[in-house]
Amino acid sequence: MQAFAQGQARAFERLLVRHRRGVFNFVRRSVGHEATAEDLFQEVFLRLIRAAPTYRVEARFTTWMYTIARNVCVDHARRAGVRRGEELGDARAERAAAPGPEPERAALDRELGERMEAAIAALGDELREVFLLRELANLRFAEIAEVVGCNVNTVKSRMRYALQQLRRALEDDQAEARVAR
Repeated sequence: MQAFAQGQARAFERLLVRHRRGVFNFVRRSVGHEATAEDLFQEVFLRLIRAAPTYRVEARFTTWMYTIARNVCVDHARRAGVRRGEELGDARAERAAAPGPEPERAALDRELGERMEAAIAALGDELREVFLLRELANLRFAEIAEVVGCNVNTVKSRMRYALQQLRRALEDDQAEARVAR
């Protein structure tokens, strides 16, 4: 980022290549809709470009970048009054329409993915945010604390509650599936 801020355009290309997948996955999971995520992903990198002249090395670049990504998602939710359940349904429909490998395996993968997506979407905003930053962005707890603006113990607690809720939701789904058989 420092090289880009000093006018080296190729440095931005390296940043984009290195971080695009992680940032896009974080944004997509945060908003639950592929097309919206693509727009917000572009907004994240536009903000990075605009902020380049003021970038200072005070923390890891990824912490700074995911703070921007988080803010873009929060701004979107405020502007649009996003209802995550509706967008999650749209994302499921997009995945169902996409061609896949073996039909049985694809059906099982899709079912598990849908259950996991639904469980993640059902988490409260604070729990989902911490879970996604940890699992998708691979940020350390201290970095997540910096991104979300709370202390490390709060982040750890939110992660623990998120994992408990996800585990419970998936166990409940399995129990319902056994009863249905």
